[in-house]
Amino acid sequence: MHIEVLPSPYRPDPKIASLGAKIGDPVQSADFPRTILRYRNDLWASTVGLDSLNDDQWVQHFGRFVPLPDNMPEPLALRYHGHQFRVYNPEIGDGRGFLFAQLRDGLDRLLDFGTKGSGTTPYSRRGDGRLTLKGGVREILATEMLEALGVNTSKSFSLIETGEELMRGDEPSPTRSAVLVRLSHSHIRIGTFQRMAAEGDSGGMERLVTYCLTILYNETPGDNPAAQLLHLAVERIADLAASYMVAGFVHGVLNTDNINITGESFDYGPWRFTEFWDPHFTAAYFDETGLYAFGRQAEAMHWNLGQLAVSLRLLCEAPPLIEALERYPALFQAAIIKRFLWRLGLQSLGDERDRELVEAAERAMARGKIPIDIFFHGYRGGRLPDTRQSGEFSDAFEAILADYRPAVEDTHPYWNASSPCSMLIAEVEQIWSAIAEKDDWDPLMQKVEAIRTMREALSAVKG
Repeated sequence: MHIEVLPSPYRPDPKIASLGAKIGDPVQSADFPRTILRYRNDLWASTVGLDSLNDDQWVQHFGRFVPLPDNMPEPLALRYHGHQFRVYNPEIGDGRGFLFAQLRDGLDRLLDFGTKGSGTTPYSRRGDGRLTLKGGVREILATEMLEALGVNTSKSFSLIETGEELMRGDEPSPTRSAVLVRLSHSHIRIGTFQRMAAEGDSGGMERLVTYCLTILYNETPGDNPAAQLLHLAVERIADLAASYMVAGFVHGVLNTDNINITGESFDYGPWRFTEFWDPHFTAAYFDETGLYAFGRQAEAMHWNLGQLAVSLRLLCEAPPLIEALERYPALFQAAIIKRFLWRLGLQSLGDERDRELVEAAERAMARGKIPIDIFFHGYRGGRLPDTRQSGEFSDAFEAILADYRPAVEDTHPYWNASSPCSMLIAEVEQIWSAIAEKDDWDPLMQKVEAIRTMREALSAVKG
């Protein structure tokens, strides 16, 4: 479930120009009054050959956005459309970010450096193009936790405080500002395809499909490249939806412009982890109908894939696209089972028995009110929790669990801890309070270290 971290030399490879001038607009970063380095992800910097940068060099590239050697000469604010809470909006694009550089990692994947909070663009509308420091801290916590739990996610690469005071209606203002840099396996969204379709740009759509197949998926285009790409996206995004569920994660804003064509999770705003297996739990206060609630995320992903299929009709007849979409439910169910077994550290006993285990686990968590993190930690490898309480649903789960064997011998000290690593909202607020009130960054760094310890423990079972 974890993407391997392989050190690599710096290998610039700016491919985005192959998509033509209409993919984005050249922009410049804001000139920030200050640039204070608050976080640098040296683990992932090593995978793209940038871990040797000193702090001053780091700030020049990721706070002042001096171009990286032999890379993009200027940033691009990418263009796209999107359904936002199922309402189509053609007036969006990178409004407070841009694509800064592209380079290869140790697995030879083409990765993007994208920003959040880097200033206004042609798509900022009435926004100021900035990011609150709290928003940046929250994204670090989200990505670190999701990566540890095996979710295919963007990486928070850099966070630099920028010295501006921002006014926000949903938090105490004025508040501190920052610029975040993400490392992502592309920033091509379903909304990118929607814009091509809305403009009737068949040539642009063909280039986009070819780019995604050959550069992002490393596939040779076949007789029907559009359907071929949709099949790949359905596979990746079904797995992403399953990974959210097993992590207990609620993204909050699963609009089509927030769904990456590679199935990599990104763009974290009002995210939350739910303590219990509660299908109705929502993350965004403005999600009044629960459209993107915990239990509806798989449905939302499937709907978004349907919009991708509609867009690809510019190049392809409907039947092959429908065939790809119809694979989604079975792929999602298979991914849920695989990821449940991975997080529990168990060997498979076959589809039917594994499905019974997962259904019993969901009932135990939902109806027995067992917190998700405690459940997976306590039953790891088929053991019984030290603090278990007998109940109808936990007893039923344990009866099935008794037939299972551990996938590996869990020797990591993490599994002897009395409580698991978690990321509930109270912990997030406590970490932020230390920064906001005392400028104390130690709780954040300690939490990142604890999360990475959990990642090490979970990585013993290969996905």
